[in-house]
Amino acid sequence: MIPFNKPYLTGKEAHYLYQAVLSGKISGDGMFTKKCNQFFESKYEFGKVLLTTSCTDALELAALLLKIEPGDEVIMPSYTFVSTANAFALRGAHIRFVDSRSDHPGMDEDKIEELINEKTKAIVPVHYAGVASDMDKINDLARKYGISVVEDAAQAIDSWYIGRDGRKPLGACGDLGCFSFHETKNIMAGEGGMIVISNPEYSGRAEILREKGTNRSAFFRGEVDKYSWVDIGSSFLPSDIIAAFLYAQLENIDDIQARRISLWNRYKNQLIGLEHQGLLATPTVPDFATQNGHMFYVVCRNLDERTRLADHLKKNGIYAVFHYLSLHSAPYFQANHDGRSLTESDRFTDCLLRLPLFYELEDSQVDMICETISRFYTA
Repeated sequence: MIPFNKPYLTGKEAHYLYQAVLSGKISGDGMFTKKCNQFFESKYEFGKVLLTTSCTDALELAALLLKIEPGDEVIMPSYTFVSTANAFALRGAHIRFVDSRSDHPGMDEDKIEELINEKTKAIVPVHYAGVASDMDKINDLARKYGISVVEDAAQAIDSWYIGRDGRKPLGACGDLGCFSFHETKNIMAGEGGMIVISNPEYSGRAEILREKGTNRSAFFRGEVDKYSWVDIGSSFLPSDIIAAFLYAQLENIDDIQARRISLWNRYKNQLIGLEHQGLLATPTVPDFATQNGHMFYVVCRNLDERTRLADHLKKNGIYAVFHYLSLHSAPYFQANHDGRSLTESDRFTDCLLRLPLFYELEDSQVDMICETISRFYTA
């Protein structure tokens, strides 16, 4: 069986874990946490970087930084993971869901403005499959109405937005950006996440909220003579053991990315013929975006076809999976949905099928997967 995902080990992970333990400091903000922070700030010129225990925690930290309160509204796509919405719902916000684009599962930027009102506090674009939302359009709306932008960049490490101000890494195009290092991501630590703070207004408070509402970080830098409880907060710090594992991955990010993008391109080149025949759709990458090899998917013509294709692949030893169930139709949210039809989001829920993509996937296996899909459509 070809699995959907297989976590890749570079070979240095166990060595760095040993170093972290030997250092005598395995709680948060140890030497490997600092190495990871420096890596991101150097390679991507991110503003302030703080590792977190997950992307979910990074999003919850973002909601705290924006001071989301009951009665506030937050706009985001419906076709996303529950954590995107949960982070803001936990603060009492009402979630306003936007339909997907017709050519991509990401949010339709042209349908955002109609949802903005005096209660709107933030827009949360999700860079699905590592492909950017149109951040110029979103940031223009945010400035026009005085609201914040939080990028859910869980899948978007090492991917870029190409806008009127040039090329910028995803996660650094809004006020705050949130990343995941879950084992299904390109760069992983089993679990783990990160918040990128591009708006310096939030930098100081982010440290405090992340450290249980204390100014402990400032104390260790010698900026205050004692630390105490100065704000609300929680424990968002990952162990330095997680950071040690992550750093081994980061040292190999260029190699990992090159391999994943090569596999993505191989899928695209072999399946484009079926797309030209109108039998399925493959991922679209707009001119303003790049793709980072995070995910390759096909979009079938209906739910029945996707079910039969997934079964056909499984019978041939290939594990392919669907993705999100649109949040606007989730049982928890049903009572709060305003009744708008989100037809594209529903279509991706029913029709999108993700194919295996991981570093150690062989070219011959991609060829076999594509041949198996072709047989399904041409039999």
